[in-house]
Amino acid sequence: MADAKQAPLLCVEQLVVVSADKAKRRLVDNVSFDLRAGEVLGLIGESGAGKSTIGLAILGHCRDGMRIESGKIQFKDTCLNRQSPRQLRTIRGKKIAYVAQSAGASFNPAITLGEQVIEATLKHRILPRQQAQAKAIALFSQLGLPDPAQFYQRYPHQVSGGQLQRAMIAMALCAGPELLIFDEPTTALDVTTQLGVLKAIADVIRISGVAAIYISHDLAVVAQISDRIMVLQHGKTVEHAPTQQLLNSPAEDYTRRLLNAQGEHREPMPMNQPELLRIDNISARYHHQPVLKNVTLSLSRGRTLAVIGESGSGKSTLGKVICGLHVPESGSVSLANQPLAAGLKSRTRQQLRDIQLIHQIPDTALNPKEMIGRQVSRVLECFTSLNRKQREARVAELLAQVGLNSELAARYPAALSGGQKQRVCIARALAAEPKLIICDEPTSALDPLVARDVLALLRQIQEQTGISYLFITHDLQVVREVADDVAVLFKGEIVRNGSVFNTLAEPLDSYTRELLRSVPEMRVGWLQEQHA
Repeated sequence: MADAKQAPLLCVEQLVVVSADKAKRRLVDNVSFDLRAGEVLGLIGESGAGKSTIGLAILGHCRDGMRIESGKIQFKDTCLNRQSPRQLRTIRGKKIAYVAQSAGASFNPAITLGEQVIEATLKHRILPRQQAQAKAIALFSQLGLPDPAQFYQRYPHQVSGGQLQRAMIAMALCAGPELLIFDEPTTALDVTTQLGVLKAIADVIRISGVAAIYISHDLAVVAQISDRIMVLQHGKTVEHAPTQQLLNSPAEDYTRRLLNAQGEHREPMPMNQPELLRIDNISARYHHQPVLKNVTLSLSRGRTLAVIGESGSGKSTLGKVICGLHVPESGSVSLANQPLAAGLKSRTRQQLRDIQLIHQIPDTALNPKEMIGRQVSRVLECFTSLNRKQREARVAELLAQVGLNSELAARYPAALSGGQKQRVCIARALAAEPKLIICDEPTSALDPLVARDVLALLRQIQEQTGISYLFITHDLQVVREVADDVAVLFKGEIVRNGSVFNTLAEPLDSYTRELLRSVPEMRVGWLQEQHA
């Protein structure tokens, strides 16, 4: 906690960031705040609110198509937005460090983790190599990484996602910065891994006394780390208050909507439906590493089966096996009592049509160089005999079904928000009129309000069409909102399986209890209780 009497370490005054085109849209609109040493400010808001844009602007950086139009970013005695690129390079990594959302995309796969962690420390000549290596190993130990000296020698592909995220925190801390910017550092992590990383972040902030800005769309997570929270919408400040005050007495309606973004538990669908999907004794491996071990599951027509578990438990591999994208070592998959060939290329056109997939990240699932209408229409070309005019009409119907204006058909993915892009992915899956959709973490990259709308849309479509979903997720709140049944995977094996009500109720096995215990609660002090 910062001393309120001390001078601010960072002062942002009337910051305006605009699009670089003729429209000059305000992406950040007159945002102001102060930050003192040892203080943590949480930035919260939906996609497009300007959170990451503010974090990058503090580093003197704007994404392509943006520019800082006005305002002041003062770091101690330095006005950051008046520095040359060369001057900014002396500050980045040394005084201000950045922790990105995707650790996997931020590390060089050809260089050991240790060498990447000490790179900024050596480049800024803060420590000689031997001392920098010792500090990196000490940080690995402080962050709870296994065998720190050996971890230093590992490559990014040799560690888990949670370990890689901690290595990125070590990389940010190694040069001894005074300000850390965390940009969605736990969004892609499962709940147990997220808990470990949150504890590590809280510990390093407390021990080092570094100031931090924590950017997230998850208010429950921000509440565990931040002293104050700023709520943003459409680039403007909606509310700015101490964390406890904001959680207990929000002043604005938008803040109250964020606090109440969790949906209601769904009423289960009827159980007396015929079986649609049958998975019998599936075992799968990558090279010599077993991933799935004798997995047996079933899913009835019109129902939703959620498959949950931490990273590496085999959830996505199971989805790939069902889709024919990964050939299992043994076992069988059948759909509507018809056996499915193990490999995609050996399946009939009808079988390919009957199973569709909605990916986790719509940005990578959509072709950035192709218009939305064309990407949906291609499915119709593949699986129907509709002519061009009929396909255009059907694309408009599908976009309307997922709550999008038909005008979006003529746009490219870059012109759409994250929630809109995920709705396009849903429309594309529906275009085939499948019997089963595999939903692989379809809301994990979305802010809570957009995620709630997408989940409500999927439920509505299921009620209208009787489609079945296999929902792969690590978010237990999502399970309660969408699923009728749930299977818990642990190291490739089913440890619990049944209705949501029975499977997530006592008596619980130790692993499922740990999953439930690791879900952040919307209250101050929850994280500290997990240390006890």
